[in-house]
Amino acid sequence: MEPFNIHILGCGSALPTLKHYASSQVVEIRGKYFMIDCGEGTQMQLRRSRIGFTKIQAVFISHLHGDHCFGLIGLISTFGMLGRTAPLQVYAPAAFERLLKEEMNLFCNGLEFDVVFHAVDTDKHQIIYDDRSLTVETLPLDHRIPCCGFLFREKPTLPHIRRDMIDCYEVPVSQINNIKNGADWVTPDGETIPNSRFTVPAAPPRAYAYCCDTRYKPQLSQLVEGVNLLYHDSTYDSTCADRARLYYHSTSQQAAQVARDAHVGQLMLGHFSARYDNEENILKEAQAIFPNSFLAKEGLVVPVI
Repeated sequence: MEPFNIHILGCGSALPTLKHYASSQVVEIRGKYFMIDCGEGTQMQLRRSRIGFTKIQAVFISHLHGDHCFGLIGLISTFGMLGRTAPLQVYAPAAFERLLKEEMNLFCNGLEFDVVFHAVDTDKHQIIYDDRSLTVETLPLDHRIPCCGFLFREKPTLPHIRRDMIDCYEVPVSQINNIKNGADWVTPDGETIPNSRFTVPAAPPRAYAYCCDTRYKPQLSQLVEGVNLLYHDSTYDSTCADRARLYYHSTSQQAAQVARDAHVGQLMLGHFSARYDNEENILKEAQAIFPNSFLAKEGLVVPVI
């Protein structure tokens, strides 16, 4: 099975602390690397993660609060110093384009690579990235400003070939792709051998949903139904439910309700308020509703299974 990992670079909220960095993650999927959000300190965390800077091919910005985007211009500048030539794709709310261009004019003249901006409509659930192996969808969220999450979904792969059966029936190499695509095999004697003898079903495609900075949104469960791993805003515990609603965030109980209703595989809690010395109660409250919950932390690498 090809790697599908989530690298946590930062899982704190807006107020900096000595424990948590601002929001940023790297999604590693089938040999490709995508960054979600880029708060302050992201470059240092990339160094610690040992992910090569040049591997990042696209950055997805959920919304225009500083703890989710202040690190991007520094990252682009570093890419320039490292001699990057491959284009960098940036997906973000439309209002970010003008600011990014002004910052690049001030700080990043003479880049040898293009920064290609893609305006994201945060109010729509739609596919914004599509290649041979995966898609990325937007997930409209409920925050103080336009904001969306992102759903990374693998595309199905072809069945695996049983080499022993190919050899047994002396199937020519030229016919293997046809069999992968569902064809039966007819022997020189005219016997039809069903496709199922030559193949093993591929592993089901996996999916990861990132939902940071949102009020509790019950209908979100429909958009993330059945994903293998869900990252959800868990800024507060239940004692701060009123504060969560006021500032357009969620409690860990609310995150767990979304995970339970969506029948996800695992729930990763993140975007923790600076008011907590530890997040033990945040975790405890989530697990009471959705047992397969765990805390994000810097340096954690989570396989999507």
